[in-house]
Amino acid sequence: MNGLNHFNRQGEAHMVDVGAKTANHRTAIASGLIRMQPATLTLVVEGGHKKGDVLGIARIAGIMAAKKTADLVPLCHPLSLTHVSVDLMPDIPQSMIKATCRAETHASTGVEMEALCAVQNALLTIYDMCKAVDRGMVIEQVQLDYKAGGKSGEWCRI
Repeated sequence: MNGLNHFNRQGEAHMVDVGAKTANHRTAIASGLIRMQPATLTLVVEGGHKKGDVLGIARIAGIMAAKKTADLVPLCHPLSLTHVSVDLMPDIPQSMIKATCRAETHASTGVEMEALCAVQNALLTIYDMCKAVDRGMVIEQVQLDYKAGGKSGEWCRI
């Protein structure tokens, strides 16, 4: 059905059978950002937020989300992750925080969804912790930047 492998010949959604695929090292890097008011970013960066360490909590939330991706995305295979890192980089001039996640596994299917889920949840956690002072924050540009491993090999956005 137009190359969408989550549908069978009848057009019904199903989980892709990856049983015959070779397990190998797979890596994915995803990124995204959250824009906010300069005063909000100052609270986050200087640690003056009354809820605590916003970036530390968001980092852990991202890692947790990567581990729970198969519970959140209906047709996603559960993976044994070998590595997940979430980096949060404040950009004062742009009044934003950029999130980047690197996820790795040794499996028969890719780890892109885990990286994307981690980025999104880290950014959502920042929004949740800061919404009392800035409801106008915007999460944007959540995207896959790089993937390696598997039959399709290496792909890079840049």
